[in-house]
Amino acid sequence: MIDETTEKSLIKTLKIDAKAIGIPAGAADIFIQKSLAAAKKSLASRKLITEKDLKRALIKELKKYSADFAYVYENRDKII
Repeated sequence: MIDETTEKSLIKTLKIDAKAIGIPAGAADIFIQKSLAAAKKSLASRKLITEKDLKRALIKELKKYSADFAYVYENRDKII
């Protein structure tokens, strides 16, 4: 399962990305919470979760709310 420290840093990162592309804070919070909950649910059956698994699941869920948000998160820390 995802530990609390990882989840907090992930939320912080996602909020920064959302602000960078102009998603309102309230909407970003909803997108993030729903995406994290769905990602946790989809990964619940796994005993070991890698960073790539988590990122892949989050991107899949974020695409449901904002393709731009998912794209920015997917390409974070890459030169675009």
